[in-house]
Amino acid sequence: MELYTYFRSSAAFRVRIALNLKGLAYSAHTIHLRKSEQRAPDYLAVNPQGLVPTLVVDGQRLTQSLAILEYLEERHPAPALLPADAIGRARVRALADLVACEIHPLNNLRTLDYLRTHLGQDEAGIASWYRHWIADGLEKLEAALTQDGKAGTYCHGEQPTVADCCLVPQIFNAQRFDSDLSPYPKTMRVFDACMKLDAFQRAQPSAQPDAE
Repeated sequence: MELYTYFRSSAAFRVRIALNLKGLAYSAHTIHLRKSEQRAPDYLAVNPQGLVPTLVVDGQRLTQSLAILEYLEERHPAPALLPADAIGRARVRALADLVACEIHPLNNLRTLDYLRTHLGQDEAGIASWYRHWIADGLEKLEAALTQDGKAGTYCHGEQPTVADCCLVPQIFNAQRFDSDLSPYPKTMRVFDACMKLDAFQRAQPSAQPDAE
């Protein structure tokens, strides 16, 4: 497997976690998003979306992190990153979507750059935007983790799932922007539990060869 990745990309971080949890080896190709390498012709030939991650398996190119996570679960089902029951799988997918589809798009590099370059926001304004949407999303996530009693050590019970693969990178980003995470004790307990695992530690940005 070949993974096109960037050390600070939340989406690539999710896939690195899943690959590590499943014990799958891969070679990393780093795409520096800050230097716009994702828009270079050579990379667009790999992924016309100009995004990371891209996972290449037997010559087939897979894009979009959630789709890649689903592929890995189908192709390499053990250890499982989705529960065995349909309701549990739906819950885990909903938690993952809350992070990946509700929080992350409002705070990713493209959005922040657009605020800066096209809407004239200064760094203080961008940070305010970021923290607002982090708070909005994590409040909802905290409620989801606490209300139905299905969270345990991790987002769903006692084994890491796709939801944890999505949660951890988002908390890393929130910490980078000095977001106040004290209102989300259950979320942070899950995060801390995840970071005790080698699979999460090896996937984190500072452990990547392109870390700056």
